[in-house]
Amino acid sequence: MTATLIWILVVLVAVGLYLSWTAGRLDRLHARIDAARAALDAQLLRRASVAQELATSGVLDPAASIVLYEAAHAARQAEEESREVAESELSQALRAVFADAQQVDALREAPGGEAAAHELAEAVRRVPMARRFHNDAVGAARRLRQHRKVRWFRLAGHAPFPLAFEMDAEPPAALVERAA
Repeated sequence: MTATLIWILVVLVAVGLYLSWTAGRLDRLHARIDAARAALDAQLLRRASVAQELATSGVLDPAASIVLYEAAHAARQAEEESREVAESELSQALRAVFADAQQVDALREAPGGEAAAHELAEAVRRVPMARRFHNDAVGAARRLRQHRKVRWFRLAGHAPFPLAFEMDAEPPAALVERAA
């Protein structure tokens, strides 16, 4: 009888330790998501700020400046629900403005344009990486949260279900090639 109780206690402790380890892992994944989201937000803000600064610098032609300024302003002011759409529209505006290499060359030849082109190229290059890190962390947390043990024992607590950040993050090829 005593041996049976000891074995039951050992099994319960082992299960408890395993569940505690899983809850800790899930907590670390949620912290990683928060950090990756903060990094993504910083990169998106940097990209929109550089684009807005470039649009108001007078280096671009007026039509390109207006398109770029409006898209960057909308991305910076977007509410959380419409942020993915606004950021995708900024990506599309950047590709439209810098669709051909001549526009990038004209930007680089303007006073201060070389630095502006380089800064914008770096900003648009970092957004897809930050988005990928965020979405990878979200995917790992989602996979863990779908396990039965996590659902049955409510190991996620009251944490919201993590959502990926889906947007068009493709940088303008001419800008990335020419400014590198």
